[in-house]
Amino acid sequence: MENELNTSSESVRVKSSSPLRGYFAGLVMIICLVAGFALFYGVFGAADNFEGNNPNNHPKPGNYLGIIYKGGIIIPFAIAMVLLMFAISIERLITIGRASGKGSMDVFVQRISIHLENEDIQAALDECDAQRGSVGNVVREAIRKYGEMVEEAKKDKAQGITPDQSTKEHRVASIQKALEEATALELPMLERHLIIIATIVSLATLVGLIGTVIGMIKAFSALATSGAPDAVALANGIAEALINTAIGITNSAFATVFYNYFTSRIDAMVFRMDEAGYSIVQSYNEKY
Repeated sequence: MENELNTSSESVRVKSSSPLRGYFAGLVMIICLVAGFALFYGVFGAADNFEGNNPNNHPKPGNYLGIIYKGGIIIPFAIAMVLLMFAISIERLITIGRASGKGSMDVFVQRISIHLENEDIQAALDECDAQRGSVGNVVREAIRKYGEMVEEAKKDKAQGITPDQSTKEHRVASIQKALEEATALELPMLERHLIIIATIVSLATLVGLIGTVIGMIKAFSALATSGAPDAVALANGIAEALINTAIGITNSAFATVFYNYFTSRIDAMVFRMDEAGYSIVQSYNEKY
């Protein structure tokens, strides 16, 4: 059983350290940046979005693609961040969904408690294998250590040895340590790439602010011209400022929602791990 678990743990480490996983974030950033410029010039800047089929002219009435194009050179970077935010969010949805395992975590924890109460350690391990995911992996490691401590307790009983309080506390601490170590191994996988979404929360607003400042500079430059102000340049400058602001704030809002959602999912999973670990420790305390 122990050899099987060690083999499984090593395979997990090999998968998590694969080059593809290591370079995933960098590749996605590059792809999103390229896609951002491609969309900016190829879709938003398409000639048929503008009067006279000239991107230097005003967008056609009601043509939002042309309006976004008039946001200026900051827009491709803003689009890239939008694409990056959604790409990372989809990847996290898939990863955290798999990490949750199969079936209800509440039911899983209840079944583990029942199996341990019936002293059926193998059934509890089978339950972890059926649940799979990070929760199943962590609880399985705690149950494996629980089984080792139970075997030691049974050997002591067979030899007529009554374990003292320090021995019992040491064995309980071993179970808790196994749970904590398994949790520490799983958490980095769950939290991977969340820093990117957290960065987008603030960076999207700042990039939008840069575009806003550039647009306002152009607007005031139109007002500063000698003679009558250039109304077209003034309108374009204001439009550029507002478009960048809108995209930046919207992207930041979505990133905030996704980040809070993912962190709450992870917190719920960690709570279930701790709950199962507490049940395992209590089961040992009551029986041995």
